Amino acid sequence: MAKIIPVATFDCVVFGATGDLTLRKLLPALYYRCRDRQLTPESRIIGAARSELGDDGFRRRAAEALKDHVAPADLDPASVDRFCARLHYVRLDATQPDADWDGLRRLLHPDRVRVFYLATSPDLYGPICRNISLAELVTAESRVVLEKPIGHDLPSARAVNDHVGEVFQEPQIFRIDHYLGKETVQNLLALRFANSIFERLWNTDVIDHVQITVAETVGLEGRAGYFDRAGVLRDMVQNHLLQLLCLIAMEPPVSLEADRVRDEKLKVLRALRPFEPHDAATLTVRGQYTQGAIDGKPVPGYLADLGTDEPSTTETFVALKAEVRTWRWANVPFYLRTGKRLPKKVSEIVVQFRALPFSIFPEDSAEWQPNRLIIRLQPEEGIRLDVMTKDPGPGGLRLSPTGLDIRFATAFNTRFPDAYERLLMDTVRGNPTLFMRRDEVEAAWAWVEPILEAWAGRPDHPRSYPAGTWGPTASIALIERDGRTWHEDVV
Repeated sequence: MAKIIPVATFDCVVFGATGDLTLRKLLPALYYRCRDRQLTPESRIIGAARSELGDDGFRRRAAEALKDHVAPADLDPASVDRFCARLHYVRLDATQPDADWDGLRRLLHPDRVRVFYLATSPDLYGPICRNISLAELVTAESRVVLEKPIGHDLPSARAVNDHVGEVFQEPQIFRIDHYLGKETVQNLLALRFANSIFERLWNTDVIDHVQITVAETVGLEGRAGYFDRAGVLRDMVQNHLLQLLCLIAMEPPVSLEADRVRDEKLKVLRALRPFEPHDAATLTVRGQYTQGAIDGKPVPGYLADLGTDEPSTTETFVALKAEVRTWRWANVPFYLRTGKRLPKKVSEIVVQFRALPFSIFPEDSAEWQPNRLIIRLQPEEGIRLDVMTKDPGPGGLRLSPTGLDIRFATAFNTRFPDAYERLLMDTVRGNPTLFMRRDEVEAAWAWVEPILEAWAGRPDHPRSYPAGTWGPTASIALIERDGRTWHEDVV
């Protein structure tokens, strides 16, 4: 195992400290870093919210959250006590400039890195940052972390960025996309740029198409109010899926310096073929789940999850065909799909190589399958390359596809940190490589917005699909009319 190097001493202030994100993700992530002694003894986590909790109440709530969201084998009383001892709490309505900010000011050390984590609704980012400034809490070593979504369209994203930018400089702003912290996503850079075998094949001459799938089995999970306003295009495609597309399609950066990597991702976003109004009918499919079954258990439909009988035009599934207009990717379509209440929880990228132009083998010697590279992000991180090999034994020549499979859990025999663990530590270090820059966010919105506008102008509603299926049948037609098919061989 690689040596764990402690980060600088810091104070991390979490606004929205009693919310689901803090309890389910942030506190467990910080606990693991504390358990592995990556946090200096003086570093502190300060919760800020409107509830009357106090330090002891916040520590009790944190301990309960760790029991719920940390593997039992990873919990030990000494580590939990050591972690909880660094927790503090201030009662504060951060949206109000006349609130009592003195309690927070007294807790912050003047010479430490300060991380302000906004685990709140995005419409509060501007007011909270303004009040942080009015309270004179911003230092040269301050950072602010913004959760997605940044706005709900291009104008609102620009407004959020403007308001936050009035207080913090761009290098101090960390727009977090937890997919970029996943081990396999980071391995995309190593896979492409540390292995000449792949980089030389990474173009339209050899690659037929690329598929990106992010499938969830869950429904709304208590996010009904937010999700029905957003939909899966805003919630997943505008950030997660487009970021994965960028890492697959980007040109080699001149270095791994943060802005050089992000410059190349921005070029991909700007090279995406814009959607015209008529493209919505042929290049996109939106769906909404109805009642069905997952893992043999009945689950309700979307409207039942919302608790309403009123029709909703919010999409819970999206499939679309994108094009990157560069020499490298000319005539290589990118098929993206994501949705809720699908059969399996899986995130993967499939790079499908072109078929052989000619075969020396008899036609009946194999069920031919072109080579493909499958990059699994979850649930089991790894990389698999499918190649054709001879079946063992006598009796003639028979070929079949075989997977050259690297499963990270078995290959490295170590626990892989959660994405939030890595991203939180990168924030303390001031390393923004795995975070989105302002122009990336706005370029992604500029590409997505015409799709939203086209859907809003159409009379039809999202196509229904039973929960536990792979979306509307129209999503199958989207790819199969090009002579291709979705990869569903989930392992």
